[in-house]
Amino acid sequence: MSKEVNKVRFWTPLRLACTVISLGLLAAFGVSSCNSNDPPNARTSSSAPTRPTALVTLPRPILDAENRAASGGPIKLADYSGKVLLVNLWATWCGPCRMETPELVKLHKEYQSRGVEMIGLSTEDPDASAESVAEFVKAYDVKYHIGWATREVAIALMQGRTNIPQSFIIARDGRIVKRFIGFRPDATPAQIRQALDEALKS
Repeated sequence: MSKEVNKVRFWTPLRLACTVISLGLLAAFGVSSCNSNDPPNARTSSSAPTRPTALVTLPRPILDAENRAASGGPIKLADYSGKVLLVNLWATWCGPCRMETPELVKLHKEYQSRGVEMIGLSTEDPDASAESVAEFVKAYDVKYHIGWATREVAIALMQGRTNIPQSFIIARDGRIVKRFIGFRPDATPAQIRQALDEALKS
């Protein structure tokens, strides 16, 4: 009987509330980004949604690299010079990428008429993920350019930070205006809009 009383006393309303809040915070942080080196469904702890990038502009080898496209010819970032560009690194198995994609679709509809180009480059193996990427594009009604980043492009853009999604806002002059790592639904879409507006004004 005394053991049962002690058990009930241990789980006081305050302790229970603190436990629930702690688990909620851990869950929230856990879905803000995935590690691109992880197998499907693996997750890492979150990173901040935005970080300054060491790259000021995209190097020539990255601009000239031919990234495989989901449809059509290869995707070369050099073909978009002189335009405001959003480059998104993602994967079909990444939960935060799935959360972010509807927002990117909205942004594409909103900014396409203003001359903004968007490219989504999966970090997955193109042969192994061709079917899942096609299904993803259809399910989310993605109208912007989709393809796969070459290993060299992914490594150069990530600069050692392998968490995805990652997005780069690039101005018309090739300058990287902002780099985003991870996704927070309460903050990231507004921050991307702000960065796109800044790039369009420059």
